Amino acid sequence: MSILLIILHVVVCIAIIMIVLLQTGKGADMGAAFGGGSSQTLFGSTGASTFLSKATTIIAIIFMITSLSLAYISGHKKGSSIMTDIKAPIEQKAEQTGDVAPVNQTAPVKLPDATEKK
Repeated sequence: MSILLIILHVVVCIAIIMIVLLQTGKGADMGAAFGGGSSQTLFGSTGASTFLSKATTIIAIIFMITSLSLAYISGHKKGSSIMTDIKAPIEQKAEQTGDVAPVNQTAPVKLPDATEKK
């Protein structure tokens, strides 16, 4: 089910990119803002809703539905997790092997204080 939803989501993503790139921008209607001939149309200077703008709306709604569906499905999966399958205790002490020499412990070195005068 989720594979089909992912495939549909990818197809819708590509479709929305193509539809948006095919549309003309608002800059193409700048002549209407300064009294061009198209400002006297029935629907105003923006014109009627075109097929591409309606298709953009429909594809955007489908995109949102598939996005929400994928988020819901991924949030409600009932499967095993790496974090729940850990059998070992979290805190373990390191074991000393015979190959490694013990570390020599020395007395801590006293660093000069910044407030001391020389």
